[in-house]
Amino acid sequence: MDLAAVALLVSLISVSLSADNAGGKVRSCADVRQFYSGKGFTLNGVPQSEISGEHLRICPQGYTCCTIAMEETLSNLSRREFEGLVREAGRSIQASLNAQYRTFDTYFLELLNGSERWLEEAFVVALGDLYQPNAGVFRDLYSDLRRYYSGASLNLEEVLDEFWMRLLERLLKASDPETASLLSDDFLECASKQTETLHPFGDAPRELKTKLVRAFIAARAFIQGLNVAGEIVRKVSQVPLSLECNHAIMKLVYCPHCRGLGSVKPCINYCKNVMKGCLANQADLDTEWQSLIETMLQVASSFGAEPSMDTVIYSIPVRISEAVLTMQENMEIYTSKVFKACGDRGEEGTPSSISEEPKMKESIVTALEYKPSPKSAARLEVQVTDVSSKLKEMQFYWIQLPSALCSGKTASSTNGDKCWNGITKASYLPEVMGDGLANQINNPEVEIDITKPDRTIRQQIMLLKITSNRLKNALDGNDVDFQDTSDDFSGSGSGMCADHLCIRGRPPVFGPKTDRPKLYAYGPENKRVKGSVNQIQPSVILLVLLLATLLLRR
Repeated sequence: MDLAAVALLVSLISVSLSADNAGGKVRSCADVRQFYSGKGFTLNGVPQSEISGEHLRICPQGYTCCTIAMEETLSNLSRREFEGLVREAGRSIQASLNAQYRTFDTYFLELLNGSERWLEEAFVVALGDLYQPNAGVFRDLYSDLRRYYSGASLNLEEVLDEFWMRLLERLLKASDPETASLLSDDFLECASKQTETLHPFGDAPRELKTKLVRAFIAARAFIQGLNVAGEIVRKVSQVPLSLECNHAIMKLVYCPHCRGLGSVKPCINYCKNVMKGCLANQADLDTEWQSLIETMLQVASSFGAEPSMDTVIYSIPVRISEAVLTMQENMEIYTSKVFKACGDRGEEGTPSSISEEPKMKESIVTALEYKPSPKSAARLEVQVTDVSSKLKEMQFYWIQLPSALCSGKTASSTNGDKCWNGITKASYLPEVMGDGLANQINNPEVEIDITKPDRTIRQQIMLLKITSNRLKNALDGNDVDFQDTSDDFSGSGSGMCADHLCIRGRPPVFGPKTDRPKLYAYGPENKRVKGSVNQIQPSVILLVLLLATLLLRR
């Protein structure tokens, strides 16, 4: 192109940009001065009427009411305002996620506390003074369950295995209190190992482990997912604007004022292209973000599947009762085999020293599953429904954000010719770009190097993948941090367990009690009604019967 053609092109552009000044009439800058002072800036240096705009670096260089200092000031203001809008939108999502976190966390801990309270109240009534000195074995179990749920580095399967071993030790000592002190650690360790083949507690430990591990893995992964999602939104919402994006936002928002078109709204497609360009890296979160939300919805739905989460947690005392009843029925056979495998427990600790007093008849006792009341089931349904609806609302957040930021600030008509198009008051012709960094290669409004993605956002995308993977494993009952390598839940997990987390002192053994206790145990939401057989929870009576029987067989 020769110099004459260039000169002609520049002349035509100048004529176009100064169309509003046709006839040589100079317009007043009163509206701009009022707008500028309304933003809190001093009017020193602000023109009274339009001046030539060759000095402008961002806005079109036609006649203008903005000096270069005003342009820089408004550019900085547009950056702060835009970053503030992105952070505010993020805070709204964070607040929703935090509210869901608190609601679910409160609900889950109430379930766990209620289960422990139910067990303890029943045992205190039945055992009286005998319970408190020996409550540690049960309290430690619930304490470890809370710690695991809260994120402690515990292998939940090992926690349950240790609980049953400790309970077995207490019951072995209680079977003959006079010789309990003669039981060596080696003997007790050997006896514990026999559980793998003798199964003194029957199927209760396996059933409890299978259901409880799955429920707790899902609950912990879900609560961590809510926490991680909120943290990702916080970090991504604080990513600063690039210089190119800052210029595009300034051109979109405040250049109309410099051109004397402050009352003209931006064209909607023009605004979308600016926002899609400025939020291109954020939009790349969409695929993994949707995957995370979808997986969390599946996990939330699993809470109500049979057996429901509340049923599993309130069945802990039931399973313990069933296990103890099974051991009571097979105590003599079990101890005989243990002595044969592990040797005598002392001079008075041979099998012949076991009392031959007749056993108490327990055939009238039947173990029942805990059945949640309609109120409990309804509350769980409300929890699942509420969290699911909130998650669905934010599933497309990152790709909807550009349109949301343009909403209410742009011209209503997509093909109108009375909107700000970045140069003047006219229609906007370019097509709207797609979502994500790769689609911005031809964005006419924001210059972006698509080969240089934002590092912070890429890190958050990887974190989304990791969290989604953890949740998908949780749906299958697998803890990715302590994933079991066995074919079923009957064995111990393969995770590490620090000594200070897994080893506890042994509480005192059960002492003698001559009175045979009576226990009427009620479900956590049932009212106590005297004389009502249906209100009794026989599952809790089982442990009491065993303890009474063992202590009376001295």
